[in-house]
Amino acid sequence: MRRQGRLGVVRLALLTVLAIGGLASRIDAARPGVPIDTSTAAAQASPELVKALSSEIGGTPEQAAGAAGAMFGLAKSKLSADDFSKIAKAVPGMDLLLKAAPSSAAASGGPTDALSQLAGTVGGIPAVASQFSKLGLKPEMVPKAVSALTSFVTKSGGANLGSLLAGVLK
Repeated sequence: MRRQGRLGVVRLALLTVLAIGGLASRIDAARPGVPIDTSTAAAQASPELVKALSSEIGGTPEQAAGAAGAMFGLAKSKLSADDFSKIAKAVPGMDLLLKAAPSSAAASGGPTDALSQLAGTVGGIPAVASQFSKLGLKPEMVPKAVSALTSFVTKSGGANLGSLLAGVLK
């Protein structure tokens, strides 16, 4: 009798682990290419920016972090490394924000990374609008996001950096 009881407990534990794993897979599938903890960590790394952007676009902090990452990814692809590093210094948690952006369709690693960078440069705002859709945000929110990010960078890094960012996000 005891053996059957232990087997029942083991089966229950196994089913619980499988159920939790299945739930995590479904959550991850909702935002492909963006681990849940990355968006949350990005939101926590730059709370002032994420709060302002979330308020402006009407999204969750995680969506705002992904949206900021998408926008900054576009800026990174269009700016020189030196210019982008100046903006990155004005934005806490920039690395995490960039990682929180949903991956683009072309970004699967290897040789296609260069292709995706080119697509980001050529596609510009339309490519970012697609990333917004992946985040569950309306593409029409992109101009509001540009305004919020430019305002934040202007306050934290000065008018010259704000203008530099605005120039590449138009």
